[in-house]
Amino acid sequence: MGNTIISPVKLSFDYPESLSKGTLLLRTFFGWLYVGIPHGIILALYYIAVAVVTFIAWWAILFTGVYPKGMFDFVIRMWRWGIRVTAYMGFFTDKYPQFNGEEDESYPAKFSLDYPEKLSRGTLILKTLLGWAYVGIPHGIVLGLYGIAANFVQFLAWWAVLFTGKYPRSFFDFNVAYYRWACRVGAYMWLLTDVYPPFSGE
Repeated sequence: MGNTIISPVKLSFDYPESLSKGTLLLRTFFGWLYVGIPHGIILALYYIAVAVVTFIAWWAILFTGVYPKGMFDFVIRMWRWGIRVTAYMGFFTDKYPQFNGEEDESYPAKFSLDYPEKLSRGTLILKTLLGWAYVGIPHGIVLGLYGIAANFVQFLAWWAVLFTGKYPRSFFDFNVAYYRWACRVGAYMWLLTDVYPPFSGE
């Protein structure tokens, strides 16, 4: 118990007691239009900016051991925005995502990551040179298999929502855990934390 890794990455989706069948069909057939195009274009540009910021942050960490707070917050806002879009398109919620990544406790998808006051230069170099080996391979293989299962569960959940208006709770928890695990791996590899991601989505 004392060896349990506590990740600073926090991701949670409020369980919806009911979901709209009409909204399910609308986003299935037209989500690419009213979600994918507006959010997708902006997030693609945002992602490019985040890639540049991350490159600059890499050097800042190397020389100072600190991820500049303004840059950190800028990146976290993109993650939060993307997660909200994922939550909506994955029918975890019927609430349309805002066009921003600001904190909002009223939105059913919540993401946060504790700001690291200091980051290890050694870990920075290690994950840059060997992250593919000690993170990418073990987590990548397991998450790849988990992702296949999650997609199948999502497919079953789609039909459940269509006929009952409910996302089965066990299916919901299974898929949320997948996204949580993936976010923790991403946060570690994107320099946002030095806490190695646990092999779990709990």
